[in-house]
Amino acid sequence: MGMKVKTQSKKVNKAWLNQHVNDPYVKQAARDGYRSRAAYKLKEIDETLGLIRPGHCVVDLGSAPGAWSQYVRRRLSPQGAAVGALNGHILALDMLAMEPVEGVHFVLGDFRDAGVLSALENALSERGIEAVDVVVSDMAPNLSGISSADSARITDLVELAVDFSVQHLRPDGALVVKLFHGGAYDPMVALFRQTFRTVKAVKPKASRDKSSETFLVGLGLKAAPSQS
Repeated sequence: MGMKVKTQSKKVNKAWLNQHVNDPYVKQAARDGYRSRAAYKLKEIDETLGLIRPGHCVVDLGSAPGAWSQYVRRRLSPQGAAVGALNGHILALDMLAMEPVEGVHFVLGDFRDAGVLSALENALSERGIEAVDVVVSDMAPNLSGISSADSARITDLVELAVDFSVQHLRPDGALVVKLFHGGAYDPMVALFRQTFRTVKAVKPKASRDKSSETFLVGLGLKAAPSQS
């Protein structure tokens, strides 16, 4: 019985590896110098909605291994280059270590930790940044397969990204978060609609067909209700 399971596991791993090696986005990432195929997800979202422009301040949450930061860095470069001049600011955060990306300030730690959030806010303050233009979040929890637990973990991360955006985005700024279809999806769409003037759900071509991931984009913060 053990041998059968092991053999099946090997077949699954081999099939995944074969699919990965032959994936056109994996090949394109290698050619373009991106650390993962995920760069093309953000690229499509950005090109569709026109989110990131030179001069912007962009915060990249859940940034490791760094493909989104690499894409943003090229968008903020006058020549679209991976190195050299940079017109804007990029701050990245992840609980996993990330190899440096030129021009990107990286904060190592768990976004759910108040001390780590403070370190990110201090980095913004040190650069004289009063408001962020775009927040992108590729944060995702380790999924357990238990629907209720996974929904709670996903909800927690999305809510934190929304809270950060409410505190730090400029009024016409944008937030992009990764979300999975399931129990957390509808409540998070509702939260976005409460928070942003325009909400769009995007499934980039670079997202694998079998994946339930989608990306929610919030554009323009709604004015907070006045206190009577």
